[in-house]
Amino acid sequence: MPPNLTGYYRFVSQENMDGYLRALDINVVLRKLVCLLKPDKEIIHTGDHMVIRTITSLRDYVMDFDLGVQFEEDLGPVDGRKCQTTISWEGDQLVCEQLGEKRNRGWRHWLEGDQLHLRMTAEDEVCVQVFQKVK
Repeated sequence: MPPNLTGYYRFVSQENMDGYLRALDINVVLRKLVCLLKPDKEIIHTGDHMVIRTITSLRDYVMDFDLGVQFEEDLGPVDGRKCQTTISWEGDQLVCEQLGEKRNRGWRHWLEGDQLHLRMTAEDEVCVQVFQKVK
């Protein structure tokens, strides 16, 4: 049975956000700004339905989805693209596949103790973020 990810998580660290954003063709000014942000995550996990809120001082990004059901995701706030997204469990990891213009685009979340890990990929770039559960 997969873990329940419900909780509020504070940003701890990240690696290679600039490379990841460059792979998404984000301009240098916006990349520099995003690399300075320290987002929090709020996850509500109820059965096969989840809401993942990424909270920053600039804007929030909300994903509201049913596990295993493909949907059109509007990534306009991120990079101006839309993609076909499916999120499901692979063992204890929540895995997102985003099909669209960019190859190998997606992410995975998993818990290690009370830390939430996020690995985002686009093209050949990988960004890893770590968050600490606070409630």
